[in-house]
Amino acid sequence: MQALCRVARRLYSTQPPERAASALPNLAAAARDASAPMAVRERRERKRAHLKPPTNSDLTPSEYSGYRRALAKGELMDQRGRDMTEAEWLDALNERRTRLRGLKVTDNHGEKELQVVGQRIYLPNIIFRMVRNHTPTGKPYNPYEATFRVPMSVTKTDVRSYLSAVYGVKTTYIRTANYFSPLYRRYNGAKTTRSYRTYKRAVVGLVDPFYYPQAMEDMTAEDRKKRTEWLNEKFALDALKRWRRHELVRTSLSGSKNWRFTGHLRRDKILKAVARSRSRVLREVEDVKEEMADKRARGIPIFSGDTKRGSQPSKWREALLAN
Repeated sequence: MQALCRVARRLYSTQPPERAASALPNLAAAARDASAPMAVRERRERKRAHLKPPTNSDLTPSEYSGYRRALAKGELMDQRGRDMTEAEWLDALNERRTRLRGLKVTDNHGEKELQVVGQRIYLPNIIFRMVRNHTPTGKPYNPYEATFRVPMSVTKTDVRSYLSAVYGVKTTYIRTANYFSPLYRRYNGAKTTRSYRTYKRAVVGLVDPFYYPQAMEDMTAEDRKKRTEWLNEKFALDALKRWRRHELVRTSLSGSKNWRFTGHLRRDKILKAVARSRSRVLREVEDVKEEMADKRARGIPIFSGDTKRGSQPSKWREALLAN
């Protein structure tokens, strides 16, 4: 009889269903459904139409099944005999999901305060490395999702507590996957792994959108140039790259016979430097010829013997000696 009354109330209801206060925005809910595992999406597609939530419902198919199961068991009925609505049930579920372990609410003279039950950690020694979300070709970037690489020992509860306590980020769901390093063969034939290839990936759902900085290949030429200039100004990437190459050459070729470092590493740059040096010498030789012809026409001796000791020779004499 109660089930029949509920059906009648739903059929004759003219107002839209109440929206939960903790319900996700439409874009965040769409991103959550799109990022669900493939097995979960296939299982949801196989459900019959009457088992799926209505189009205007904030519940996922799994949440809708859980709500209907609890409703049929009579677990959602209050003291007045009224059943919890979908919005009330979802608010209670999200409050339980988003709770932080190690904290409890205490009453301090009528004011609610959060009290730390466990041991407070001031300087956590774990590293959360944020990376770009995996976006298939032709698909838009999902701003309601963030991807982190965390140590293998970190749990979903640790991820939620860390992001909330350190950055104040509210999370909706957390999905983790472990990646193990493949085996590499060493010089002696033994097999080993590499520590940096072993990590845990945590995909976190966000309430507020976060747009990761655009990739260099997706930028326009002007934006790419500005970003490159900003990176060089702040981090001196080009200078660091040149220094590494110079240091590599210096340490590898410093023991070679008759080798000296000229500041250039590429062959084309070396040839350009040689061509510039030769053109400079030729220009100086032409200047010396013009100077000698002018002195010969005026009857001035070309090589004067009154050069003072310690004085530098003229530039045309240097050019002749170099030639």
